[in-house]
Amino acid sequence: MNASAASDHGVGLPDDGIRVFILDDHELVRRGLEDLLESEGFVVVGMTGSAAEAARRIPALRPDVAILDARLPDGTGIEVCRDVHSVDETINCLILTSYDDEQALRGAVLAGAAGYVLKEIAGSDLIGALRRAARGESLFDADLKARIVQGLAEPERVDPRIAMLTNQERRVLEFIGEGLTNRQIGERMMLAEKTVKNYVSSLLAKLGFERRTQAAVHVAQHRDQ
Repeated sequence: MNASAASDHGVGLPDDGIRVFILDDHELVRRGLEDLLESEGFVVVGMTGSAAEAARRIPALRPDVAILDARLPDGTGIEVCRDVHSVDETINCLILTSYDDEQALRGAVLAGAAGYVLKEIAGSDLIGALRRAARGESLFDADLKARIVQGLAEPERVDPRIAMLTNQERRVLEFIGEGLTNRQIGERMMLAEKTVKNYVSSLLAKLGFERRTQAAVHVAQHRDQ
């Protein structure tokens, strides 16, 4: 990475001029964050309420930090973080949520997020968290992060067949586990129902199942582990 690229991603950044992308499904929240950040010298390079749009735009805009709402109508900020890092691992992501959810916290760590903060955070604390994230620092407790990552490495608890699935197939599998129909899954993922049907057929074949009910039971069993 050349010097200018390194500067774009938070190495040696001054406290102002940090480039931020905002993902939140509430316009008032987006506008409020934009006003707060710009008053502190940050540069908001883009905003959206759609997970799919954010996953497309963030790698192209290459902000220093992406603020990602944890729960969205068409996905999650954690999924966006994972998708962004599959394209460019140097983009720092900060998950912002209204829910203190242990499973989501674990997901944020495993997705490579820089931190996971509640929306009730004070404005000054959020500014500090963003500056740390822009410098490439992790906001997670080191011991907690190590325990989460170590827990993932237990081979008996991980079905090797899941590794054969694409990211989209894994999302479809999760929705099947929630009992959603192909049409409902298509609405969540903004895909045609026929496309979802093709994903279902593919993942069932990879998992060795004949019916989607078998896939739903599989998801439920592994959630209980």
